[in-house]
Amino acid sequence: MPNRFVILHHSVAGSEHWDLMLEHDDVLLTWQLAAEPVNVSSLPIMARRIEDHRKAYLDYQGAISGGRGHVSRVDAGTMHLKEFTARRFLIRLDGLRLVGEFILSQESGADWIFDRVIKQMPELF
Repeated sequence: MPNRFVILHHSVAGSEHWDLMLEHDDVLLTWQLAAEPVNVSSLPIMARRIEDHRKAYLDYQGAISGGRGHVSRVDAGTMHLKEFTARRFLIRLDGLRLVGEFILSQESGADWIFDRVIKQMPELF
């Protein structure tokens, strides 16, 4: 059975970001994105690895306790992990808006890059 993913728009006190959450074992591996990833023209974008989240966020929309803002679902679907190392995740996302292969690669520390994998056409001649 494939794992799931969700992208949440998180707004708090006049600022906003997007959270990319990938289901892995009993948690959601989470990256904070500076731009909305469903806008393919905005890729690649910077991603910051943050703490894992509870799987309840796969289905949650609404206020976050402690005055930490509000989240709304931007996209969700299934996620197939194609390659997994400490510094690189190659994933297949099948969401309502994001469909295809994507890569998360670590730059340094908590700084990562989220990008679409572009398949090269084979040479015909």
